[in-house]
Amino acid sequence: MSAGNNTRAGIALMIATTVVFALQDGISRHLAGEYNVLMVVMIRYWFFAAFVMAVASGKAGGIRAAARTEQPVVQALRGVLLATEICVMVAAFTILGLIESHAVFTCYPLLVAALSGPILGEKVGWRRWAAIGVGFAGMLIILRPGTGVFEPAAIIPLAAATMFALYGLLTRYAARRDTAATSFFWTGTTGAVVMTAVGIWFWEPMSARDWGWMASLCVTGALGHWLLIKCYEVAEASAVQPFAYFQLVFVSILGITVFGEALRSNVVIGAMLIVAAGLFTFWRERQKARR
Repeated sequence: MSAGNNTRAGIALMIATTVVFALQDGISRHLAGEYNVLMVVMIRYWFFAAFVMAVASGKAGGIRAAARTEQPVVQALRGVLLATEICVMVAAFTILGLIESHAVFTCYPLLVAALSGPILGEKVGWRRWAAIGVGFAGMLIILRPGTGVFEPAAIIPLAAATMFALYGLLTRYAARRDTAATSFFWTGTTGAVVMTAVGIWFWEPMSARDWGWMASLCVTGALGHWLLIKCYEVAEASAVQPFAYFQLVFVSILGITVFGEALRSNVVIGAMLIVAAGLFTFWRERQKARR
């Protein structure tokens, strides 16, 4: 089938992407538990930047064409936001665990919907606001404020979700004047520069075994992005995006079986509400796009 029409292949690629990203998060949790988070993310970005430049050099115009932009400040800010968000989220893995971190982080599509009005000037109707309200209720169920057991650390993945939502909105804004290839190039290279400037001061010796895990982290990062690119090449984003929630399932399996995490009932209920609200938001956006 022609590119953009093979929804079945797109769904399969999106699910494969979530498996790879879940593995990446599990490896990140292991390494960040042994070494400084900034160093781990820095090395990951070195490989990511090399991957981005390799992809750019294989396209028409090469690296020069991919780097060309009329909005360098916006593109650089996107890269800094994503690098910061990754550091915060990896830190959350070590403090809260994979399951609870991802359960909170899942709210980012709702944050995108809520902020798209004031930032991008997009119209947000009452149905999407209702979905945002449901997602917020799910968040409260997960966090359980006022019960005496609320962990302030739960704010960490929420901060990461907010930064990722802002990154997504800036990506939409940049797409008005830049190609996806340009945004992808700036994401990898800016992040590598920023993380090197910060992370190099926290360098630690790493065991041979953990260098193997680091290599796996770099490979899963590149593979995940490659699968995601292929996914969007063969199917419409609105058709496959809901299946990105499978990452929460695979992360939960890893958290329970590998890291011995517990799956609390309030986290399950809250995450289900957030996912349902997010799916409804995606559906509404698809309906609006069709009209």
